[in-house]
Amino acid sequence: MKPYLVSLALGLLVGVIYSAFGVRSPAPPTVALVGLFGMLGGERLIPVVRAVFERVWG
Repeated sequence: MKPYLVSLALGLLVGVIYSAFGVRSPAPPTVALVGLFGMLGGERLIPVVRAVFERVWG
């Protein structure tokens, strides 16, 4: 749970800093969310692929 809270806090901090300096986010919100979804999917995919390979060739 702690990593999630740290991530949320840092994200909020960066958002406040961006707003204070009048900087727009480097990526549109939809593109950023799709990128994050892809990262999470890739992170989950590796253990699944390893388990399949171990089951097939293990």
